[in-house]
Amino acid sequence: MGRLTAPYGIRGFIRVQVFTETLDSLLDHPQWLVGRGGEWQARQVVEADVHGDGLVVLLDGVTTPEAAKLLRGCEVAVPRGDLPPAEDDEVYWVDLVGCEVINREGVNFGRIVELMETGANDVLVVRGDRERLIPYIDRVVEAVDLDAKRVRVDWPEDF
Repeated sequence: MGRLTAPYGIRGFIRVQVFTETLDSLLDHPQWLVGRGGEWQARQVVEADVHGDGLVVLLDGVTTPEAAKLLRGCEVAVPRGDLPPAEDDEVYWVDLVGCEVINREGVNFGRIVELMETGANDVLVVRGDRERLIPYIDRVVEAVDLDAKRVRVDWPEDF
């Protein structure tokens, strides 16, 4: 849902690059999971504010710029149970990771390993026989079946 990027000020605040639809939606969650490499630690948000195009936060136990610097690059997540259910026409990105991607002709491109936000549109990063970058837009993504872990796309095999 975000990434800790750089210390801010002298009290231990740290900047947060936010990956959610709205900047302040992370602030709906008083406890975050902070980590890297699959190692997560629960942290309470002590203070926070929207600042520019991100957030600045003070996390429990972080009281100096040096301590904040140690968290630089850590990912920010929240427990899945704390998230509201996705709307009928929406999915959480995390649910797409691991899904097979198959085109109209039945060619299996591989599995989604991540999604990228490019500004123009989101992009599926699919790895199979090779890596493909497929736009996550309505005219390309025809169907998402999370139960079957499958995404059907209108995308040529040779692109």
